[in-house]
Amino acid sequence: MTHHSKEEKMAAFGRLLDIIDELREKCPWDRKQTIESLRSNTIEETYELSDAILKHDFAEIKKELGDVAMHVVFYALIASEQEQFDIADVCHSVCDKLVFRHPHVYPPKDGAAEHVETAEQVLERWEILKQKEKDGNKTVLSGVPASLPTLIKAYRIQDKARNVGFDWEEKEQVWDKVKEEIGEFESELKNMSKDKAEQEFGDVLFSLINVARLYHINPDNALERTNQKFIRRFNYLEQKTLKQGLSLKDMTLEEMDVIWEEAKRLEREKQD
Repeated sequence: MTHHSKEEKMAAFGRLLDIIDELREKCPWDRKQTIESLRSNTIEETYELSDAILKHDFAEIKKELGDVAMHVVFYALIASEQEQFDIADVCHSVCDKLVFRHPHVYPPKDGAAEHVETAEQVLERWEILKQKEKDGNKTVLSGVPASLPTLIKAYRIQDKARNVGFDWEEKEQVWDKVKEEIGEFESELKNMSKDKAEQEFGDVLFSLINVARLYHINPDNALERTNQKFIRRFNYLEQKTLKQGLSLKDMTLEEMDVIWEEAKRLEREKQD
């Protein structure tokens, strides 16, 4: 691990700025890009970064962070060409916001530093200060991006509502809501109403995400761990079946279940 000085870090960032400037001028592909054309690539790069984080692969995280940083610089360059803003404005914008939202670290000129002791208190103040920044037409939930994946979006909606006091008085109360929503879902299934059943199933998922939030579990991480676990076990089932010269389509559910349980047992033994 190399520890670079602040000057070396600034020089490295300057090198990135120079390269993006040169590519924009000399590379036909880079010259052609717009903020709209880059958008889908940026989303893909963000998911690749997310994958690397879930794998806890720091070499890959470094690579993907580089891709994301390159996109940030590229957007700022395109914006500067249109005389909107440049990378310095981007940096100043986030710096100003961080200073404003951390009055416990950066006291305002006309007042004393606020006193906070816990991360939860910081988050509560953060939401209040965010509302002060708005132009008066924004709502508590307007800061949740419309295009967020639905599971993460539900969590953020609930979290923002919590920050202004809209939450269960006791977290155990949420279990009654879960049972109620499951009952309503089962009822609509019996009524054979597909549209209403879909609505009720959404309510079931929303209530379970609420459970995760109240018990300090990240639902997206939890579901992805289960996704990865299923992939590992299913891959084991598929490979074992192929080694036996068979196809999954040729096997009975009981035969598949034997191998599935074997995969579970082997995983447990590795963990022990």
